[in-house]
Amino acid sequence: MQNKILEIYKQLYKKRGHPKNQWVLWCKNPKTIKEREEVIIGSILTQQTNWKNVEKAIKNLKFANCVRLERIYNLGKKKPEKLKNLIRPSGFYNIKTKYLINIARFFVQNGGVAKFLKSKQMVHDLRSMIHNVHGVGQETADSILLYALDKPVFVIDEYTKRFARKEGISKTLSYSHLQRLFEKSLTKDFKLYQIFHALIVINGQKKQ
Repeated sequence: MQNKILEIYKQLYKKRGHPKNQWVLWCKNPKTIKEREEVIIGSILTQQTNWKNVEKAIKNLKFANCVRLERIYNLGKKKPEKLKNLIRPSGFYNIKTKYLINIARFFVQNGGVAKFLKSKQMVHDLRSMIHNVHGVGQETADSILLYALDKPVFVIDEYTKRFARKEGISKTLSYSHLQRLFEKSLTKDFKLYQIFHALIVINGQKKQ
């Protein structure tokens, strides 16, 4: 299975090329702290919506000079209605405002993104901490770990599950099973994981 998954990755890269659009930032290496925070914000906003809507919301946040976690945290405490209006294009803005404030509070109160980048904690411990933030599910937690914090965890979403079924990678499509399978079959390299997952999403979107 190890050789099969790696070969599938090579074929997919040859077919689609390096990830573009949203993924230019998400797969960029290295990223600035500001860029990492934008990825974290995007990972919350993209829940239950498409990326075009997220782009509109992030554009609003940028215009308000608010694509930083500390600024979102402060705005959420003082003017939550303003934050709601800024992210309105992403949909479900009432609940996403709460989730954004929660993740912003988490990073602000725990030393910021830079501290997590330098952390010597085991990845599963960091994952548990982030996953425990209200509004952060498995997929969102792993997206933050992989794309914002450069941790080698493979993100499993619906695109990945459909891809795994279509390519005959696995009949079992549970999150934990697929994640173990991809991670055991590939070199533990966050850059590889970023590009592979991005290409799976792009490939899935092209066929819709």
